[in-house]
Amino acid sequence: MEPGPLSGVGAAMLITRWTPGPAASTVGPVLISVTDFQANRLRDLPGIYQAGLTLRRAWPHLPGAVGMWLWTSPRQGRCGSVSIWQDEESLHRFVAWPDHVTIMRRYRGRGQLRATTWPGTHPDPAAWAQARSYLSGNKLGNSNPRH
Repeated sequence: MEPGPLSGVGAAMLITRWTPGPAASTVGPVLISVTDFQANRLRDLPGIYQAGLTLRRAWPHLPGAVGMWLWTSPRQGRCGSVSIWQDEESLHRFVAWPDHVTIMRRYRGRGQLRATTWPGTHPDPAAWAQARSYLSGNKLGNSNPRH
């Protein structure tokens, strides 16, 4: 389940490799989450993206995490994630995780965050097609201003 190029999001889209979580072998219903952070200033983007990489290192140990990708579009000052969770409770547990809360507080006010979720199945190659649509500005899923 590898992503393809993200047309319409930026010519210089960088995407990490798939990072599996402890629930990577899940087959069937899952919750797909996409985040899109638009930095107010380009100089803040490296720190914001580095914070995402720090969280990514813990991914193999997060209960209910199926897997995730991080992405960034440096020219547009944007970065975010596409993550797959066993259920909504697992995602909420991550959002409330103290390490995540600390990072969100640190960068609050330095940009705008869009996020959405939708039910899916794992594995499902269409997850990135839906994420591309959302990141290109189309509405889908349950758009939530989380965090």
